Amino acid sequence: MTVAFPEVAPLTLPDTGLRIGGRAVAPAAGGGIDAINPATEERITELAAGTAEDVDRAVAAAREAFESGVWSRMPGAERGRILMRAADLIEQHAAVLSTLESTEMGKLYLHTVAGDVPAAAACFRHYAGSADKIYGQSAQLPNVGDQRRFGFTLRQPLGVVGAITPWNNPTVVASWKVAPALAAGCSVVLKPAEDASLAPLRLADLLAEAGVPDGVFNVVTGLGETAGAALAAHPGIDKITFTGSPRVGRQIQSLAGDKFRKVTLELGGKAPQLVFPDADLASAMPWIAMGNFYHQGQVCAAGTRVVVHESIADQVVEGLIEFARGSVVGDPFDPASTQGTIVNERQFERILGYIEKGKAEGADLVTGGARVGDRGYFVEPTVFRGDNSLTIAREEIFGPVATVITFSDADEAVRIANDTQYGLNAFIFSQDLPTVHSVIPQLRVGTVWVNGWGVPDPSLPWGGREASGIGRELGVSGLEAFTEEKTVHLGF
Repeated sequence: MTVAFPEVAPLTLPDTGLRIGGRAVAPAAGGGIDAINPATEERITELAAGTAEDVDRAVAAAREAFESGVWSRMPGAERGRILMRAADLIEQHAAVLSTLESTEMGKLYLHTVAGDVPAAAACFRHYAGSADKIYGQSAQLPNVGDQRRFGFTLRQPLGVVGAITPWNNPTVVASWKVAPALAAGCSVVLKPAEDASLAPLRLADLLAEAGVPDGVFNVVTGLGETAGAALAAHPGIDKITFTGSPRVGRQIQSLAGDKFRKVTLELGGKAPQLVFPDADLASAMPWIAMGNFYHQGQVCAAGTRVVVHESIADQVVEGLIEFARGSVVGDPFDPASTQGTIVNERQFERILGYIEKGKAEGADLVTGGARVGDRGYFVEPTVFRGDNSLTIAREEIFGPVATVITFSDADEAVRIANDTQYGLNAFIFSQDLPTVHSVIPQLRVGTVWVNGWGVPDPSLPWGGREASGIGRELGVSGLEAFTEEKTVHLGF
């Protein structure tokens, strides 16, 4: 069955001012940042360059809104109704949000309009249903003398949340942070990535239209080293939630630790795809390829270490070559394109540098490895054969670069999989349930995908360990992370 390519909305830019206290305002210092279209290398517009002073204003607005109780003490069911309206509006404006995302950071329009934006709406809808279901627990305590005792806990909104989001999935990752924080009754200051700020600004307008009160959700655009650092260090923030690189995550954890604030960090990944000899390659190969090349490999959960049994390694390599050479690298809005652009020139040069390092270290380049065209930041899907000691197998490239590594038995597969600083997720491809159930508990990761891959579902937690971060987003864990648990001992 042929599916029609979804209609593309015209590029409709939001007001590029900061969103503070329910209004679009100019930055205090008046500076700007050029937003660049990575497919054309042309300027889209100028974003407001927020500074520490702007972060102060946003945090003050969020604190005032929180302390007033206009949102934090609103009945959960009413907060849920507003968040449900927000989900509806996100769906209704899916084409507009997707055009902004694809123009600004080069992801295929089809993937944004059919994947990311619906996932963001689903996340808001999920937490809308949770806003009046934030429960404590109770316990019948032993008597103290003649006094009977009863204990219970309350979960109360944490306060003002600072959220810092990445450029690769700006709307959906913002939803992972903003939706549960708002459902819990918190106020939020969001600092989106400078390479992907247009969709988050539009999201702010949609939340206001849905009925989120002034000051409850604020957006400060700007550079990470100015606006982001100021938000992470701000004494008026009760929690920081960050998605990005381990390097910045360490800095944020240090800043938060100095103030004893809560943090959730979702950092990098170097996921292994374990392909066992009994894998159904006909059904597995599209998933294996997607795990490497989806969104040009610019995904923290990408499975760029393809750890495959030696008996089927040649078949898997040939399958990846077929997918790579069959890819159409081009305009994100072209229905024929199957891969879009790298987000910016810096990341483009970084990926090409890793490809050269792979060749210099003796990895076997079996396909790809070059720039596509002479305009825009396009890179060929690239496949190497090598081992787990290679730099390209140990460091997160954040580009469409796969490394195929062989193993001889399940124990070796697990050793290779765990031989990394990261621990976000892993893939297993096998038709043998005993093998699957034996391997899952041995993998030092937060999530395991079996015979597939996809967008994390809001009903289940998502997060990693070691250099992939601390804490969990999504699921009940993601909601409770924006609450403070209070214990009450009642004597009567």
